Amino acid sequence: MAGPGSSPGFRPSRFIWHRTRGMSDASARKTATDAPAVSVVVPVRNEADNVGPLVDEIAAALAGRWPFEVIYVNDGSTDGTEAALVRLAREKPWLRQVKHAASCGQSAAVRTGVAAARAPIVATLDGDGQNDPSFIPALLRALEEGGERIGLVAGQRVGRRATWFKRLQSRIANGVRGAILRDGTRDTGCGLKAFRRDLFLRLPYFDGLHRFLPALVKREGFAIGYVDVIDRPRGHGVSNYGMWDRLWVGILDLAGVWWLIRRRKRVPQVTEIR
Repeated sequence: MAGPGSSPGFRPSRFIWHRTRGMSDASARKTATDAPAVSVVVPVRNEADNVGPLVDEIAAALAGRWPFEVIYVNDGSTDGTEAALVRLAREKPWLRQVKHAASCGQSAAVRTGVAAARAPIVATLDGDGQNDPSFIPALLRALEEGGERIGLVAGQRVGRRATWFKRLQSRIANGVRGAILRDGTRDTGCGLKAFRRDLFLRLPYFDGLHRFLPALVKREGFAIGYVDVIDRPRGHGVSNYGMWDRLWVGILDLAGVWWLIRRRKRVPQVTEIR
């Protein structure tokens, strides 16, 4: 039975593998400009030195498997991020850049990228290089194999490369969130996720949305899939999205999501009687 927001025709690996098998890497990438099956959304702010290597890794993970596009959402960067993306886009027709005039935060950047996406399936990852793009195919396969009941596949980090303070904050925040929302998710802070675009755009939007996706997707009647992923050390620069939103700023959002779940009403199943 198709759930709300499902994409019954999504079978990217079965369709695209036959279409791209034997093609050169350049030819496989060119298919991304025609009709992408997957849109990869990457929110970034002041990540000029990390853009090039990550773009190449994303392409290597997807080329020959799915027609894809990569959408970088430049969240008001003040360094050379915009120029770096412009240079790369001249050689990579599947690379797009959408820019915020001023920084609006990670949740806003993710939503902007999803709204701009052309594919029915969206994968996300952070732009600092700590999320390894080689795990994207595993996310997509889990979403496909789960069928119409799966709305989101979330990466779950193992062996985190973070300071003890960040790990402590995440552990506390995840524990509090899990106890209140009972979303069954060990790690909502991992940027590696794959989900149905139409489902995501139906979710109520608020700042911090990306940290509550499992609970909100379950609220819509879908199941969640999980894939263990390896966390990597940041290659260049420093974190641009602050630590405090992992716990203290999210407390009000946590209360709001709890209220949304409790107020969820069953969607009527309507049949016309003739």
